[in-house]
Amino acid sequence: MRSLTSTVLMIVFAAAGNSDALAQSATLTGSAAFGDWRADKPGVSRLIKPDDLPRPGATPSVSNTSRVVRRPPASVPQVPAGFNIELFAEGLRGPRVMRVAPNGDIFVAETGAGRIRVLRAADGSPKPSANEIYTSGLNEPFGIAFFPSGSNPQWVYVANTDSVVRFPYRAGDTKAAGKPEIVVVKLPDGGHSTRDIVFTADKQTETPSA
Repeated sequence: MRSLTSTVLMIVFAAAGNSDALAQSATLTGSAAFGDWRADKPGVSRLIKPDDLPRPGATPSVSNTSRVVRRPPASVPQVPAGFNIELFAEGLRGPRVMRVAPNGDIFVAETGAGRIRVLRAADGSPKPSANEIYTSGLNEPFGIAFFPSGSNPQWVYVANTDSVVRFPYRAGDTKAAGKPEIVVVKLPDGGHSTRDIVFTADKQTETPSA
């Protein structure tokens, strides 16, 4: 979905006592399994066996690429019975990854815009009380990690597509305290552009990965 220039974040709430609803599903088989997105909904699965497929060469090759359309008014994703979904934030550009800071702030990597955004909301609140750009001017940022682990991290690490940088961090910061410090100068080019980052629980060292 990297072609998206603007998108929204939705939050899903689970209602108590509805775990049985999640276990229910309808499996479509045979010709009924060959539907499209209009018939998709939570709980529906499709079982397509090799014998259900056309023989090789029996049908012409086709291409059905995705296209971006505006979200129709009042239209939201379908969710399983017992869940509710609400619009949380909108107007984001190319968001790809969300990480929750120890204090509950939500850090969002807006990969397409080259920036990190911070959203803050009280527990259970359907709307953020703070919506700030933490830092910008990054190169397709994706991975976000806090170091060290625990309730009081001192750094926010960000994995660009070609490097790893970090920012000094204090719990509650909604703006970067300084310019990015380069930790890994050069990551391999080519292939998928996203680079994630994680700190192992034993050694607490960053591990960028494609």
